[in-house]
Amino acid sequence: MDVSSEMIHSLLPVFLVSVLGASALSVGLIEGIAEATASITKVFSGVVSDWARRRKPLLLLGYGMAALTKPVFPLADTLASVLLARFLDRIGKGVRGAPRDALVAEVTPPDLRGAAFGLRQSMDTVGAFAGPALAMLLMVLSDDNFRLVFWIAVVPALIAVAVILFGVREPDREASGEPRRFPIRRGQLRRLDGTFWRVVMLASVLTLARFSEAFLLLRAQSVGVQDAYAPLVLIVMNIVYAISAYPLGRLADRLDRRNLLAVGVGLLVVADLVLAAAGSAPAVLAGVALWGLHMGATQGLLAVFVADATPADLRGTGFGLYNLLTGIFLLAASTVAGVLWTAVGPNATFLAGAAFALITLVGLLTLVPGKAKS
Repeated sequence: MDVSSEMIHSLLPVFLVSVLGASALSVGLIEGIAEATASITKVFSGVVSDWARRRKPLLLLGYGMAALTKPVFPLADTLASVLLARFLDRIGKGVRGAPRDALVAEVTPPDLRGAAFGLRQSMDTVGAFAGPALAMLLMVLSDDNFRLVFWIAVVPALIAVAVILFGVREPDREASGEPRRFPIRRGQLRRLDGTFWRVVMLASVLTLARFSEAFLLLRAQSVGVQDAYAPLVLIVMNIVYAISAYPLGRLADRLDRRNLLAVGVGLLVVADLVLAAAGSAPAVLAGVALWGLHMGATQGLLAVFVADATPADLRGTGFGLYNLLTGIFLLAASTVAGVLWTAVGPNATFLAGAAFALITLVGLLTLVPGKAKS
């Protein structure tokens, strides 16, 4: 599914600006609304998966919805139609997100969760750089035919649905004999303690610094990168992300996870500063590579923090709430990034990101305890 999605998403900001005449603010709003939609949907799918004690049906529904909405992109001829396509696609992502993460946590021993979520991020990201690479190749071969590339992206989406249908199994959760309790109740939510909410709060502030990756593509365009080669930005980012996520996840199982997360947040500060100062394509690619290394060090590790801080029978709900709040902040981040880009320029967008990352770093070192010395 990542191959399919990233073939489209790696070209979509440039398509919006170059073909449909959208502004950077419009791109930010579309991306922010789309991702916020996915995050809101994750709450409901996580709650339902906890109550039903089944994860796979929601995985199949989510991947199926994403596949069915892919043909809307090549047919889109207005900003409203693109927004509709992104909205429906992200609902599918939201439906599958929390149940998938809960399932990964359930089939993994706690002392290997860093490696497991790191591996999941790496495997996701292989598709995330293969998609832009294929998109760039097809753009060159088709003389920048955006719509043809979008049609071809439908094929891997259908393959992904088949993989979920025939290749995914889940443990039997009915065997516990415990009565079903609807998770969204005061007594149940009280079981999500202060550690969980501190993790969610810090992740949300970090999201303000890590606005939509559409702005990485626009940054490349702003220094003269041709439209056909814009996906190279996501290729570089996701190669670094894929290579780093699993080994850093394994490292997190051996070291103090808080300190490793702090290093990852620090990398985002540096990445934003490099992108703010960038005046050439190589400089943008250097900042994008640092951005990818930050993702490898933080995204799987944040999922581990959430899994460790959440009771097993509320794990879908916990991941749903985590994704809801970070999604709301992503909408705010992408909107602010678009406003700053339009009113001041690209430099202001990335300097603001660096400032929010620094705030997160201070909060992480202050509010989250490190590993106790033995």
